[in-house]
Amino acid sequence: MTIRLVVLDRDGVINHDSDTFIRSAGEWLPIDGSLEAIALLGRSGFTVVVASNQSGIARGHFDLDTLDDIHATMRAAVAAAGGGIDRVVFCPHGPDDNCSCRKPAPGLLEELAEHYGASMLGVPFIGDSLRDLQAAKTVGARAILVRTGKGVATERALATDVRGVEIYDNLLAAAQHLIAEQT
Repeated sequence: MTIRLVVLDRDGVINHDSDTFIRSAGEWLPIDGSLEAIALLGRSGFTVVVASNQSGIARGHFDLDTLDDIHATMRAAVAAAGGGIDRVVFCPHGPDDNCSCRKPAPGLLEELAEHYGASMLGVPFIGDSLRDLQAAKTVGARAILVRTGKGVATERALATDVRGVEIYDNLLAAAQHLIAEQT
């Protein structure tokens, strides 16, 4: 059986983003339609995973236990909407740490490919930032931009290396498009 992955960025795609970081489970607030989108994807046979930069850890804004609480809150909200997130991978490093996992580096996506024993070629990766799109392109994934979070600003600043990126108003619209392609 072939697994059908869809990779989602977290902040700005599933939940509202904050320039001062999401520092507690209480600050994690879903974007309208995002929980429904994840549920729809799951019911349509997609395995939903999350790949997220979380430099707030390196910057001392929150610790791993707090991040675990945030992710538990996210998973519970998705479950209450009838969906599921199979795996969450994240980069805890800061922008100057030169790690291989901080998007736009491909490390998180390579980790997912290894975990699932699958190629990332053509796998939808839905994000709101140029970093997400660049990471997707690096591994041959299908880069999809949503206009939530930083998406509108990203759309305005699209570089030549991400031309042809699909753009949707939000995660629900992107999910509906992916599902419609299957029929």
